[in-house]
Amino acid sequence: MRDTVDLNCDMGEDFGPWELSEAPAEALMEIITSANVATGFHAGDPNKMDRVVSLAKSHGVGLGAHPAYRDLQGFGRRYMDMATDELVNDIVYQVGAIREFGRRHGVSLQHVKPHGALYMEAARNEELSVHMVETLLKTGGDTILFCMGMSKTFAVAKRLGLPVVREFYADRGYADDGSIVFTRKVGRMDPDQIAQKCLRACKEGTVETDTGNTVEIEFESICFHSDTPGAVELGATIRKTLTENGIRIAPAATVLERAG
Repeated sequence: MRDTVDLNCDMGEDFGPWELSEAPAEALMEIITSANVATGFHAGDPNKMDRVVSLAKSHGVGLGAHPAYRDLQGFGRRYMDMATDELVNDIVYQVGAIREFGRRHGVSLQHVKPHGALYMEAARNEELSVHMVETLLKTGGDTILFCMGMSKTFAVAKRLGLPVVREFYADRGYADDGSIVFTRKVGRMDPDQIAQKCLRACKEGTVETDTGNTVEIEFESICFHSDTPGAVELGATIRKTLTENGIRIAPAATVLERAG
C-alpha cells in the first residue's frame, strides 16, 4: 500500500484574455501539493506564470515547469518533427522562465513535467529522454522529472541519476501496456468513481485498462488536469477519499524523501 502520495495538476493554461479552464487556480491550490505551470509554448503567458507561481508560494505547493512543443494553436497536443537539440533548447527556455518567476517569489523549482505530445514523445524516444535528462542534470541536478513509470524517460532518469517521479493519471484511461491513452478532449467524470480508481491504485497497485484488463501500476504522484470539466470537485474528492483512508498527501520532494 502506498501511504504517501503527491497530488499534482497541470494549470496556468490560459492565455491573455482567453480562459481554457473553469477551475480557479486559487481553488486548485487548496487541493494539490505540486503544480505544473504552463510555460508559454502551449498555453500561459508571463502574467499568468507570475500569478500561478505566487499562488504556489503562498500555498506551500511544489513548483513545476510544464514545457511543451511550440504549439499554441494545437495546445501542445500535436507531435512536431523537430531536431532533438532544438527541442531540448525549447525545454531549457521554458523551464528557465518558471525558475526565474520562482526566484522572484522566493520559491525554488521542484520539478519539470513535459506537456501533452512532448510528454508522450519523450516516453517512447530514448534519444530525446537522454538529452533532456542530461541537460536537466546540468541546469539543476536536484530538479525532479515527472513521467510515466513504463516510459523510456523513467528508465533513463534512473540510469543517469536524476530524481524522478512516476505519475498515475486520475482523469485519463490506461492501455494494457500501462501507458495512458492520449486524448485531446475529456468529458465530465464521476468524482467518486475517479477517487475510487485512485484509492485502488494506492492500496493495490493496479488499474483497470480501457479494454477491461487489470495491470500493475507504480507511482509517487497522482495527476489530474485543470481543463477537465469539474476539476475542482474531482481533485477535492480524490484528496478527501485518500486522506480518509489513511493516505497522506505531500509534495513530490517529500514523497521521494520518504521513499528513501
